[in-house]
Amino acid sequence: MIMDKKHFKLWRRPIEGTHLYQYRVFGTYTDVTPRQFFNVQLDTEYRKKWDSLVIKLDVIERDLATGSEVIHWVTHFPYPMYSRDYVYVRRYSVDKENNLMVLVSRAVEHPSVPEDPEYVRVRTYESQMVIRPHKTFDEVCPGGWAARLRGCSSRNGFDYLLTYSDNPQTVFPRYCVSWMVSSGSCAWLTGSKEERVRAE
Repeated sequence: MIMDKKHFKLWRRPIEGTHLYQYRVFGTYTDVTPRQFFNVQLDTEYRKKWDSLVIKLDVIERDLATGSEVIHWVTHFPYPMYSRDYVYVRRYSVDKENNLMVLVSRAVEHPSVPEDPEYVRVRTYESQMVIRPHKTFDEVCPGGWAARLRGCSSRNGFDYLLTYSDNPQTVFPRYCVSWMVSSGSCAWLTGSKEERVRAE
């Protein structure tokens, strides 16, 4: 386990036969609705406003019928590493029958986004996020953070589970992983900072 807080836990485990890791994040919120959190995950324009590490973030293609889109994302990495760029397809759905929201992403090639020698292309990347409301998609715990002290977190809000892996073509020491968690520079932390979700 890399990080263990009351409402945020982060693990990583080796991927067999490689030097890579799979990361798993489990978190809980009670002062924003599941739908707000889900929308922040999808809103690339909003991320450009709060994420100072974004160099470029564009939707290349979108298919509203299937809920899928192709995204090009370029992000700063800590010095002295080169910035990384990702081209990936993501698909999302709201499962009302099972009371779940699901967001799945994986790296792809796209003819309109050739490699740029200024960046390192990340070719192996996949993530799966599942958001499970405690009650409904639009329910929030009255009173926000203070309400957690009253036990409201067990009734309202939501939990999310995120599983993530990629090959950034470098090996991150533990201190670097901690930096990425605190700065929100990883794809799997999109919109997960509480103040950013609350701003919606």
